[in-house]
Amino acid sequence: MNILFQFSIILLISLAGEALSFLIPLPIPASIYGILLLFLLLCTGALRVESIKEVSSFLIAIMPIMFIPAGVGLLESFGLLLPALPAYAVITLVSTLAVMAVSGLATQAVIRRKPGEGNRHE
Repeated sequence: MNILFQFSIILLISLAGEALSFLIPLPIPASIYGILLLFLLLCTGALRVESIKEVSSFLIAIMPIMFIPAGVGLLESFGLLLPALPAYAVITLVSTLAVMAVSGLATQAVIRRKPGEGNRHE
């Protein structure tokens, strides 16, 4: 029953994200609203990690399976995508390099930061 309760919490947060997406006239997907709500609830302490830990771990473990339908859809639409394939390849390459560069710079900045700097708990 505990797992059902944890899954219900996640579904309710997803439902709230859907409602926000419907109510707020911005081109932001409902899943983004949901993940932001979950983040805020966890940061404020309104929701404890322990309250959703088991189901969250399970969902993360099966995440690769969730990409199978999208992959099959791409394969079925390959004929339509073929003319734009070079553009998609360039966009993918550029965005991947940009993400790698920004992630590397952010990681270096965190590593170079002196211990205790900006840390309120020390």
